[in-house]
Amino acid sequence: MAEVGPAPVGDDPAVAAFGRVLAAIARSDFNLRDVLQSVVEEAAELCQADVADIAVRHGSVYRMSAFTGFSAEFEELVSGLVYEPGGGSVVARALRDAQVVQIEDVLVDPELTNAEVQRAGGFRTDLGVPIRFDDQVIGVIAAARNDVRPFSEREVGLVEHFADQAAIAIRLAQLFETIERQRTELARYAPQAAELLSSIEGEAMLAGHRREITALFADLRGFTAFAERADPEEVLGVLRQYHATVGELAVRDGGTVEHFAGDGLMVFYNDPTLIADHQLAAVRTACEMRDRFAALSAAWRKRGYELGLGIGIATGYATVGRIGFEGRYDYGAIGTSVILASRLSSAAAAGQVLISQRVMAMVEDLFDTEPVPDLELKGFSTPITAHSVRACAPNPPAD
Repeated sequence: MAEVGPAPVGDDPAVAAFGRVLAAIARSDFNLRDVLQSVVEEAAELCQADVADIAVRHGSVYRMSAFTGFSAEFEELVSGLVYEPGGGSVVARALRDAQVVQIEDVLVDPELTNAEVQRAGGFRTDLGVPIRFDDQVIGVIAAARNDVRPFSEREVGLVEHFADQAAIAIRLAQLFETIERQRTELARYAPQAAELLSSIEGEAMLAGHRREITALFADLRGFTAFAERADPEEVLGVLRQYHATVGELAVRDGGTVEHFAGDGLMVFYNDPTLIADHQLAAVRTACEMRDRFAALSAAWRKRGYELGLGIGIATGYATVGRIGFEGRYDYGAIGTSVILASRLSSAAAAGQVLISQRVMAMVEDLFDTEPVPDLELKGFSTPITAHSVRACAPNPPAD
């Protein structure tokens, strides 16, 4: 095995190759798979390799993500492997050493650990070139020849120089893919939040900000007993009906659904889209949820299942922004009003909508309500007075 350092070479071939990669990016709208395919093909051409592939980082490990010249059998075999810094393959060694590694003949190499991969690929001379971005190795270009014919210093230098440039294209494509994935995830039940990803102002909002919101929590009564007796498929079917019904109403009325958690739902109003009467919007949504749920529960009752819906609503200031981790984001809110809405939901009986006093102050002339005093709620040191919305239809105007 020979360790190969960077060599002073002319820029033209590598720069031309990078230009073609950029053209491929433009054609593919930053599709990561297309960018990686273009990179591996250009790298193979630069060093006159018979075959090449490229491993890129996925979380804490690396996976082969594009190939050129290999058989379908080899691609299928290698696509199922994960690579980490260490010995054995040229990719693992390049990751470990963060520098170019060339194995002149893999069949006589003492560190070879996966003979099956070599047999499927048929290569003899193997080259691994790390792809660096911001002092981190984000991938490795592996180029090989099917006979023992080491890559020259110039050929190695060309691929190394190209890898440094290709890192920019790969990182751009990865960032674009991440943004699109986040947009898709947020758009499931927070379409307004998904649009924030497109602007600097929106990114600042996603990072976190204060806003007065109205939070609505809803969960099922009798769900535990139902889940213990029903088949799993039936439980999932009921949840799908319930989620589809309440989720559709929440989004239609301008709400942002933070999450579904089994039989629970949280939605909030007035962020990221401002709603002038967000307390009214939340109560109207709750009333429609109760009406729609009554029809669903009647059908379930015929099958012997007693399920009810309890809803809690509270308003106040909260910190709102993107929460979660890479690959799984939500748009969420944290604050006392959110906790109060959750506790009111837990205290609500089947078919009951409990609203906080602040919400009541905004809608008292529009709905028929009755006070529910002295509620002992978890997390609140003093009893809370709430109001139960008895009639969903707004009160008629006074004479």
